[in-house]
This record gives sequence, C-alpha cells and structure tokens, in this order.
Amino acid sequence: MFRYQLNTRRDEPVIQRLTEAAERYQRYGFKKLFQVLRRQGHVWNHKRVHRIYCLLKLNFRRKGKQHLPVRNPAPLATPEALNQSWSIDFMHDALTCGQRFRTFNVVDDFNREAQVIEIDLN
Repeated sequence: MFRYQLNTRRDEPVIQRLTEAAERYQRYGFKKLFQVLRRQGHVWNHKRVHRIYCLLKLNFRRKGKQHLPVRNPAPLATPEALNQSWSIDFMHDALTCGQRFRTFNVVDDFNREAQVIEIDLN
C-alpha cells in the first residue's frame, strides 16, 4: 500500500520566510503574517503556511477578557430633617390638542413632598 510521504525540503523556504516575518512582527497572528508573505510576492497555499505556522509553534494564546473589579457602592446618605437635601427633575408631556409643555420639579428628600413645580410651554 502506498501512502503520501511529506517532502520537508519543499517547506524550507516557507519556514525561512515565516520565521523572518514572525521575528519582525512579533504580535501578528497567522492571518496577518500570511498577508505579509503575500505582499512579499509568495503564492503559497494558506493551508500549507498554516500547517508550518503550527509546526513552528508560532501560534500564541489569546488574552482573555479582563474582568472589572467588583465595586460595592456606598449607600446614599438619608436626610434626617426637612430641607436638608432636595432633588430636581425635568419632565415633559403634551396636551390632547398637541401643545407640548415642560415641568421643573423640586422634591424634598426627607418627606418626598414637591417644593416647587414650574410649568412652561415650549
């Protein structure tokens, strides 16, 4: 029975050019190194170049995602008396006739009462 025997002498120019490109462009992966070889005028098959790329162990591990540290936000301070802290809010709506209006609301955080509501048409 006859089996195909790999001729490694044909791969020597590919090995030489690939190692030169990998030394020059250290952070390039296979696709970019293959493009570099193509720009140099070599017409080698991408499957052949990839096989040699893996044999030379030029493939490097991808960096994983960097996880953000867990943040525990400090609880908001709660007011202990009237008029200690206020919150403001802007709202907008439209009447049935199509006229639009905006409201400016000021709310006391202690008892959640509206201190001021200003209404204006657009």
